[in-house]
Parts: sequence; C-alpha cells; structure tokens
Amino acid sequence: MEQALKIGLPKGSLQESTFDLFRRAGFQIQLSARSYFPLLDDPELEAVLFRAQELSQYVEDGVVDAGITGEDWIRENKSDVLEVCELIYSKSTSQPARWVLAVPNESAVAKVEDLEGGIIATELVNVTKEYFARKKVKVKVEFSWGATEVKARLLDGIVEITETGSSLRANNLRIIDTVTTSTTRLVANRAAWGDAFKREKIEGLALLLQGALEGREKVGLKMNLPLSKLDGVLRLLPAEKSPTVNYLADKEYAALEVVLPERAARDLVPRLKKAGASGIFTYPLNTVIP
Repeated sequence: MEQALKIGLPKGSLQESTFDLFRRAGFQIQLSARSYFPLLDDPELEAVLFRAQELSQYVEDGVVDAGITGEDWIRENKSDVLEVCELIYSKSTSQPARWVLAVPNESAVAKVEDLEGGIIATELVNVTKEYFARKKVKVKVEFSWGATEVKARLLDGIVEITETGSSLRANNLRIIDTVTTSTTRLVANRAAWGDAFKREKIEGLALLLQGALEGREKVGLKMNLPLSKLDGVLRLLPAEKSPTVNYLADKEYAALEVVLPERAARDLVPRLKKAGASGIFTYPLNTVIP
C-alpha cells in the first residue's frame, strides 16, 4: 500500500478559497455533493473536511497528519501542533481576519471599561477571556452557537470575526476594540513531522501553497525593444527586480521579461511604451517560488 499524507481542510467560510488556493498550486481538487472527502489528483494526499474551529484538535490527536486552520482556533483550543507556515488568505480578502468587540450603535458603551460586569457572547471564548483579563475588566463570557450579531442587543456586547465589517454595519453594530487578529496556518502533527515521508510531503505542500499566494497578485510582463533603448527601459523597472533579457534573431532587438505586482505592471506599461518598448503584454501566474 502506498504511503499517503492525511490532511484536514477547513469546511465552511474558508472552504472555497482553500480549494482555489490548491488549484493555483497545481492540484485538481473535486468534492462530490454531501461528501466530506475532497479528491486530489495526488495519490499521496488524502483530504478530509473539518470545521476550522476543531481542526487543530484533530491534527494534535493524529486523526490527520496536517491541516489548514486559523491561528485563532489554535490558540482557542490550546492545541499542541507544529506551525509549518503562515498562509495569508481568508474568505474574501488577503488581509488577516479580526475578532472585534462590538456593541449596538445605540449602546452607551464607549470603551472596554464600560462593559464591567456585563455579558459577552462569542465563539472564541478562551481568547476573549484572556483579552478581558489583560484589560482587567470583569465580564461573563458566554459561548455563542452562531448568529452572534443578533445577540448584541440581548446582552452587553459580542466578540465576532470580521474581514470587512460589512455584516456588523448591516446589523447596526459598532466596533469598540480589536480583540485579536488571525491568519491561516498550515499545521502538522508532531509525530507526523518526525516521519521522513510525511515531513517531505508537508514541506513540499507548504512551498507550493506559499508560491500560489505569492503568484496571486503578480503577473509576468514581457516586451520587445531595440537594444539602444534597453538601458532606459531597465531604469524604469523597480531596482530590486532582475529581468530576463533574451536576444532576438534580429541582433538589434531583445526580449525582456520580469515578474511584478499587478498594480506596478499596470502603471509601468504606458511608460515602457513611451521608452521604446513594443509587443508589451502581461500574463497571469499561478505560483511564484522565491
């Protein structure tokens, strides 16, 4: 029987963005309706879906060898896992997610201290308790089974996760403070990390996923230009970039290629054209391995 690495992937809000990340990293990934076992085109990878809230526990217990979950849930569960790498992506942005303390717009609460003696609802109970302990504010923190925004007007406040704040605004809530920020992590079971095959597989997966994130906001930029214009064009490119220069059949011309952030390429194209470049085009990248 072939060896395989068992990896837990997050079900729910991170599921589609995680599948997209794997596709950008070069994997074909499919999930049948009502199935919890995504199929990957790699016989050495076996995937299963878990709620992100519990995934780090299953990695610690060895149910799976590795997993992708938020740093917030690793802290919440106090999981003893090895953090292999940070993967900065979330449901709809590439920014860290925030757990924020929020109250209704009409609340008299203006600062954390105003919640002394109050009741706070959240899924992130342990981290929230640690936050209020640091602030030396005594509150009762209760676990929320979902729809936490609705409870803000029944209790004194909530601690809820947000990326853009739109859901909080839609529920007429305002943010008092940020309790913690969190990014997605690839974590490994410590015993699995000690296995040579599994460690190599995890390290290779980490490299590909980080490369996929690196390539997400970059493009390749290619152009032709007369050699007489080469120095001028090179001066327009960011100093830290080292382009590839290939000489063409016409000895008076060269092709120049470089990888840049998409925004930088957009701003550069008109200037490159004025500097003498022609045949300029950009192309998307799946992965960029530093």
